[in-house]
Amino acid sequence: MFFKKMDLSDLQCNPFDMIGKTWYLLTSGTPEDYNTMTASWGAMGEMWGAPSFHCVVRTNRYTLNYLDQNELFSATFFDPGYKPALQFCGTHSGKDCDKAQRTGLQPVLLEGTTSFAQARRVLICRKRYTAMLQPEGFLEPETYEKWYGKDPMHREFVGEVLAYYERMH
Repeated sequence: MFFKKMDLSDLQCNPFDMIGKTWYLLTSGTPEDYNTMTASWGAMGEMWGAPSFHCVVRTNRYTLNYLDQNELFSATFFDPGYKPALQFCGTHSGKDCDKAQRTGLQPVLLEGTTSFAQARRVLICRKRYTAMLQPEGFLEPETYEKWYGKDPMHREFVGEVLAYYERMH
């Protein structure tokens, strides 16, 4: 394996770019039975005394079943050249095709959950909280209308970051 476990205090990144511009794969399950989806929303920070990663998943996503069934998930970040693979994983369902086979990504087991051999960096997270976003929680009606007027709601997950890996060249 080409990964080195790192100290989380050594993570050097701009989370706005890392999450919102280069995107990531949100994955849960084992390499034999997992699903992954592309995500571009989320947050990193401190929550309940632990380093945390926040992500949201729409209720119609196949990956939601895997997040519900498993304690762990990974947030896997790639170099920009993998953007086409992430685009594919965000526009096709794991119910209908083998995303890894179609994109050439190689699933690997890291600390009990699935990530991918081509990753640049990986956060391994343990679920600590989940809840549905609620329409009445939106203070700006236009935000709700823009993002949920025609699309299903998101469920939020807060995971404690248990491990951080970097790919070694």
